[in-house]
Amino acid sequence: MSVPADRVTVLSSQSQVNALSNIAPAPESPPTTGPRITLRLLATSDVHGHILPQDYFTGRRDAHAALVRIATLVERARTEAGAENCLLLDNGDFLQGTPLTDLTARPGQGWRGKHPVIRAMNLMGYDAAALGNHEFNFGLDWLADTLAEARFPVLCANAVRAQGATPLADTPFVAPVAIVTRHLRAADGSSHEIRIGLIGLTPPQATVWDHAHLAGRLTTRDMVETARHWVPELRARGADIVVALAHTGIDPGPARPGMENAARALARVPGIDALIAGHSHRIFPGPDHADTPGADVARGTLYGVPCVKPGYAASHLGQIDLHLCHEATGWHVVDHAVALRPATEAAPFPRLTRALARAHAHTLRLTERTLGETRAPLHSYLAMVRDDPGLALVNAAQAAALAEAIHDTPHAALPLLSASAPFKTGGRGGPDHFTDIPAGPLRLRNIADLYGFPNTLCGVLVTGAEVRDWLERAAICFNQITPGAPGQALHDPAIPGHVFDVIDGLSYTIELTAPARYDLTGALIAPQARRIRDLTHQGRAVADGDRFVIATNSYRAWGGGPFLPLAEHGLIHQSTRPVRDLIADYVATRGPISPATRGTWRLAAMPETRVTVATGPGLRAFPEEIEALGARDCGLDDSGFLRLSLPLSSDTRPSLANPPAAAYMRR
Repeated sequence: MSVPADRVTVLSSQSQVNALSNIAPAPESPPTTGPRITLRLLATSDVHGHILPQDYFTGRRDAHAALVRIATLVERARTEAGAENCLLLDNGDFLQGTPLTDLTARPGQGWRGKHPVIRAMNLMGYDAAALGNHEFNFGLDWLADTLAEARFPVLCANAVRAQGATPLADTPFVAPVAIVTRHLRAADGSSHEIRIGLIGLTPPQATVWDHAHLAGRLTTRDMVETARHWVPELRARGADIVVALAHTGIDPGPARPGMENAARALARVPGIDALIAGHSHRIFPGPDHADTPGADVARGTLYGVPCVKPGYAASHLGQIDLHLCHEATGWHVVDHAVALRPATEAAPFPRLTRALARAHAHTLRLTERTLGETRAPLHSYLAMVRDDPGLALVNAAQAAALAEAIHDTPHAALPLLSASAPFKTGGRGGPDHFTDIPAGPLRLRNIADLYGFPNTLCGVLVTGAEVRDWLERAAICFNQITPGAPGQALHDPAIPGHVFDVIDGLSYTIELTAPARYDLTGALIAPQARRIRDLTHQGRAVADGDRFVIATNSYRAWGGGPFLPLAEHGLIHQSTRPVRDLIADYVATRGPISPATRGTWRLAAMPETRVTVATGPGLRAFPEEIEALGARDCGLDDSGFLRLSLPLSSDTRPSLANPPAAAYMRR
């Protein structure tokens, strides 16, 4: 039964959101005697360009996950349920993430074929997809051209060219919703026409994260507000069933307007029969959400609504079987089953592998190109324990590029800093999710490994107070440590490593007896707490009124993560080239490099205190580095991470004077 549009409640205040959170789930439908059929929803999310079983960063064949393995699982699922009873859907973040997508599919790289991801999805017979936030990484013009190749609708209801009085009156960028009509076969062989309504939703923060591409061209609405308008409209247009393709995670906290991870709030929007979630790179059902309010891991539901979240990098195929029964008021879901099928259970689908062979070969030729040489290994196993040489290389390249860009401006006289974070530090990516580049040739794939995102370079004017606040926000990745207490984990697993910005050109200490000043949303949670101390520039204490120029990426400059959008008032330079390209230029023009840290940061000494660190087992190839930290190898945990016991009885880096910005890397 449809709900008139004028009866829709719009969540425009926190009180309304809080009121919504107290609504109990609808009771289950009573037993019925009408026709019964099963609609099988097959879902992927956050594929991030992992189409083939190849790790383009290391040059090794990757046996773990790939869309060509998912394709085999899709064929099995269609055979089991009947192809006519299945819908194959993607939940976004499919166009970015590996050199196959970020290099080969970019203009100017010599590739003249169709986008390899779109080609794969066309061949697999996707019925629809939603836009994730990373689809916008290369700009709207590129995105429009690329999506034109798709033989399936791509949906997004809340990222629009212009907003109207309500979401229904917005000017869309792509279709906000779609209705797919299917003739589904029942167990008795009878055929029944079912109209499945689909709505696409993406995090509203996309316009912040890709400000350079989207400012003035795209605007976003709250996902829940948008759904509460469009779901009744889908019903009014004749949809029997409504499925939300919501590129959003499951946040255990209270609902709030504009939230990034809104799956729980969306599950309470009346009229949604099933929810495909994603974005956070976790799986559901799964143990990560065992204690999440409203989540039933055994049933695979959020507040009674069937939900699946199929992981990251084509790790799983999500499956929701909706058992439908026809009553006087139409088709209704009377039962369901939710499952996750691991990609490791399947071999690559041969036809799809053959179809992508040319794109694969082209990517290998690109990534194997030698740019320079490193005289020592570059790895990220200890990037969140002590100064990291690989991160220093990134910061050096950013600083060099910005110095050249502003050398004829008044800003050239200001001290130059550079900020970047490690991108591969394990976490949800697993024990192999670390950079590990051996000494020797530096190839393009190594640069892509060091810097895996297509962010561009920004130069921003900052004060000393803003620099200190920046570092406080970066330091939230550490747990508060009690001196002398045993068994404490150094890092907060809820905070991703890419939050940990290191600002080269400074020297500072991180005091972990204090609590984190901010949370992951950037909210101030401990106003009296300060972790950053001994902050100096070239041996002099940094004052609040000091002025600097800082090189950073576009995501961070415009407020990505728990950081302030300092570019709003301080932007002095915006590059159109990805930071990865600038690093490649730097390596190609500097000759052989000898990676070296600058003694930028250290953890404050805490006598008789040891903490535990989870890192990659590949660190065992560098026993001298473990020994230099005074750490102990405590073996592998159940997830395959190497557990280190690290003493905080002395500083985790030598005390060094800051060399000038031009000396970030010794040659």
